[in-house]
Amino acid sequence: MSDMRLSDAERQDALDVLEEHVRSGRLDIDEYGTRSAKVTAAKRVSELVPLFDDLPSPRPSALLNGAAAPLAPTQDNALANFLTRSAVPIAIVLAIAVLILSRGRLLIISVALPLVIAALARVRRR
Repeated sequence: MSDMRLSDAERQDALDVLEEHVRSGRLDIDEYGTRSAKVTAAKRVSELVPLFDDLPSPRPSALLNGAAAPLAPTQDNALANFLTRSAVPIAIVLAIAVLILSRGRLLIISVALPLVIAALARVRRR
């Protein structure tokens, strides 16, 4: 997916959406000022993504069209991705360690722990 340049109309639409979030009380005036300055300076659709990541609908039309390129992975994202992918194997190893160290007395924990962590990993991926 290419990182499309923003048109003046798309920039204005993003500003209108920010105003709607101010009216609904999701953003205060200071946040609006900071974000609207970044929207005005934005050249590409991907620059809008972090400005609206923490906000629910409405979204700018440029982001709804799927034109936003995925953000480059940061170190935090890389760690989160690693932990999400490796959560189940880590949980299984921990469960086996708990089972061995407790000599079977904590069997329920060693069975439940991997199931809980696997469920959390699936929910996080969605």
